[in-house]
Amino acid sequence: MRRLALIGALLLTACGSPQAATPSAPAADASVDRIVVEKAAHRMTLYAGERAVRTYKISLGRGGLAPKVRSGDRRTPEGDYRITGRNPGSAYHRSLRVSYPTPAQIRAARVRGIDPGGDIMIHGLPNGRGHLAAAFKGQDWTDGCIAVTDPEIEEIWRLTRDGAQIRIAP
Repeated sequence: MRRLALIGALLLTACGSPQAATPSAPAADASVDRIVVEKAAHRMTLYAGERAVRTYKISLGRGGLAPKVRSGDRRTPEGDYRITGRNPGSAYHRSLRVSYPTPAQIRAARVRGIDPGGDIMIHGLPNGRGHLAAAFKGQDWTDGCIAVTDPEIEEIWRLTRDGAQIRIAP
């Protein structure tokens, strides 16, 4: 019961997961040029060329596994994007910006008269809460972002090139 209360309090802070990375062959800094997120498996794999270099268990948006449709639905989008920025001063331990929404997603949202949302990131835990990683384990708690532990985002930050492709699949 106490763990559920703690998780509930942390969820109020919104948009990281505490699962460990799967080690593989060492990768050079900024060698990762492609990221594949498999939402249903809660798995993110980093690739350097065709070689998988790391796999992580992830947390996603707490709005369920359906694709993001609008701002505030707390879902993680699906599609092909790029890493378009880095924020070392994020409210979550570091963050890498995902290029959601695409121009096509913006047009489709306008046709439906809705805001597609934005600010989708790969990030760590809320600042100052990295020691609570176990409380986040197995929980989808973000507002649509892709979350890992603080040590994992440090590694992802170091390994991933600016402009890397990211595919978010169902």
